[in-house]
Amino acid sequence: MVKVTGVKFKKNGKMYYFDPGELQLQQGDGVIVETARGMEFARVTMGSAEIQESDITHPLKKVVRIADEADIQRHEENEGKKGHAMEVCREKIQKHHLDMKLIDVEFTFDNNKIIFYFTADGRVDFRDLVKDLASIFKMRIELRQVGVRDEAKMLGGIGCCGRELCCASWLSDFQPVSIKMTKTQNLSLNPTKISGVCGRLMCCLKYENSTYQELRKGMPEVNERVRVGDEIGKVIETNILRGTVKVRMFTGEKDDNGREKMNSEILTFEKDELERLGKKGNAGKPGSTDQNPPMKCPCQGKCHRMAEGAEASDEAGTQEKTKTDAQEAESAENAPEKPSKEEHEHRRKHGSSSEKNRDSRDFRRNREKNKERGGESGSGKGNGKRKSRQNSGKKRNSQNGGNKKKEHKKTEVVFQSFSFDEKEGKQKPENGLKHGEHSRIESRNGGNGRNSETETAGASSEKGPSSDSGEQS
Repeated sequence: MVKVTGVKFKKNGKMYYFDPGELQLQQGDGVIVETARGMEFARVTMGSAEIQESDITHPLKKVVRIADEADIQRHEENEGKKGHAMEVCREKIQKHHLDMKLIDVEFTFDNNKIIFYFTADGRVDFRDLVKDLASIFKMRIELRQVGVRDEAKMLGGIGCCGRELCCASWLSDFQPVSIKMTKTQNLSLNPTKISGVCGRLMCCLKYENSTYQELRKGMPEVNERVRVGDEIGKVIETNILRGTVKVRMFTGEKDDNGREKMNSEILTFEKDELERLGKKGNAGKPGSTDQNPPMKCPCQGKCHRMAEGAEASDEAGTQEKTKTDAQEAESAENAPEKPSKEEHEHRRKHGSSSEKNRDSRDFRRNREKNKERGGESGSGKGNGKRKSRQNSGKKRNSQNGGNKKKEHKKTEVVFQSFSFDEKEGKQKPENGLKHGEHSRIESRNGGNGRNSETETAGASSEKGPSSDSGEQS
């Protein structure tokens, strides 16, 4: 527990906690406290008391002293200067043609700064205004924009109830208010009836909202179907505070349009006397209480027999599905285990001919894709090297005296640790390459193909073939 005292800087402002120290403070005393803006004059609204440490904001500042007559007189003088400051500021606002409304002005206790409060629809460029005010008052000037609720709190007024505004009299903090609270209390959604002086939703909508939420529990909605004894009716009106519901009963007949007829008599019941069945459109849906309405079935029980047959077929389908799942589980247990990563790498390095053929097929498939793409530029780190080699090949062609068409004679493929010769149709092991190293993969398709290269340490520049264009690997 921490010993604190509560003070307010304005009559209808928020209460702040300070450490009273050894001072004996009573409600209504004037005190001088230290704030972020310097020394300020305040009034004690709560004497010394002990509260939970979690309810205070650290660091807890101390009350400097109890205000004497000089401090009180100085505070009153600052209050008297407000009128003149407001007039001067309004004149300057009109002079600079600023779209803003001046609300209030406040002098600090040490006369070091003046704070002007205003409202505006958007942002306002008041730099010239600040310069003019500073030259007149010879103090620091602060312009602070506030909302419409704070405007009503500062100016005050009379509400639609005929009493002083709550925010201007006793309400210290604004609570969030939503339109859902209006619907919960069955109030009119007319904006003129639920809006306050500030133009926002009235703060008093929050006061009784929790009570209405508690009373609405178990209360049926309007147009909901309810059961009273052996009869079924429709809710016409509800009274939340009294806990009563007005209902019109169905006659069991239908009109020419197929709608159920209702009695003209309106009956009133307590909410505990009714059994909720939900709306007609929700009948039979999950979560709806209208599962078996007490109505005569014209099919004479055929629908019940069909339902029983459907349930039997569902059970048979469930059993068949269970049997299928068991067979799949058994086949999964008998399936051969997948090779580990080490075994897979070993097979790729020293594997069978089928695996080698599969690698060559993968390469041929990639080469066919490169053919379809045509002369697209490659991607990766080797783009710059590839372009330089292509340019050097073109230069050599021009030096040899002609643009000779490239002929595809031989393609040697080195894929990881294998090489493939398409003319001989055989695979040859590559010497001098360790597992995991990659040599260059080249694909030439009559000069119009795409060259994709991958280089590593120990690149096979000595082993790569050279084409007729003079391009070297």
